[in-house]
Amino acid sequence: MIEISNLTKKLGRKNVITQLSFCVQRGECVGLFGERGCGKTTLLNLIAGVLKPTSGYINIQGLNTQTHSIQTKNAIGYQLHDVPSHAVMTVKSLLNFIAAVRGFSGAEKRRRVNQVVTRLELSSVFNYPLDTLPLGIKRKVAIAQAIVHSPDLLLLDEPLENLVPDEWLKLKTLIQSLSEEMTLIIASRHGDALSDLCSRALVIAGGRLKADTALVDLQRSSRHYQAVTLAADTPVDLLALAVLPGVAGIEEDRHAPGTVTVLAMPGHSIFPSINALITHRGWKITSMHLEPGRLNDVVHHLSQEVSP
Repeated sequence: MIEISNLTKKLGRKNVITQLSFCVQRGECVGLFGERGCGKTTLLNLIAGVLKPTSGYINIQGLNTQTHSIQTKNAIGYQLHDVPSHAVMTVKSLLNFIAAVRGFSGAEKRRRVNQVVTRLELSSVFNYPLDTLPLGIKRKVAIAQAIVHSPDLLLLDEPLENLVPDEWLKLKTLIQSLSEEMTLIIASRHGDALSDLCSRALVIAGGRLKADTALVDLQRSSRHYQAVTLAADTPVDLLALAVLPGVAGIEEDRHAPGTVTVLAMPGHSIFPSINALITHRGWKITSMHLEPGRLNDVVHHLSQEVSP
């Protein structure tokens, strides 16, 4: 579906992307993770044809994005990081304009616009100016314009950023449904939020590819893999937790009093012994869960490594 080889992009004298290579197969949902300024948006712009590579190449469905720009752009939908904004243009006007740019007219254009409006639940704001809409709705509009032509490849740039929990959950459900129909690359600084959407993770730092692996393998490299996080209304005996077999340490959450994370030594399962201790002591635990591993921590660690 996508083949990227030795991709480099210079902006001025600086390499924003350096010798980056990877492939994405049809139907994959890939998370593109990295901290702010690492080159995620630049990479998406290169894939979408918004920017031209300084060197290297990008193939989409076997076609080079430089020599077959029209065909490759038609295969791609792109939700930009910046949400659509205009004082006068309405949702209807924007979607009709994008559909026309994509080559649709008449009944087919109306059908496609109505289809995305229904799917993204935009009927109630169809005639509203873009600037009057809250962020969550603007993000939906951004995705609607990206899929109006039913692309094979969808690029999403920080789709969940700054959304309230209710908006976040609804948009996440939408992205899940889209991943069943098209290939997705989702750029985000918040890997943990996408851990149940993406099957594979690409981590970039300083414009270089630092990791390309199954997302679960990246989680396993986290020091929080197999850790147990629990919360209680009253303080629990941390020493009793610390001396349990296989416990590597304990972290207290400074932002949530009463919440602690018990770290596990590699290869140890500490959940059963913690559960038994809670039962024996009669502690009133309000929540407890086994950690799959924290992607954000892994990405941050990889980002601190100095590239050669």
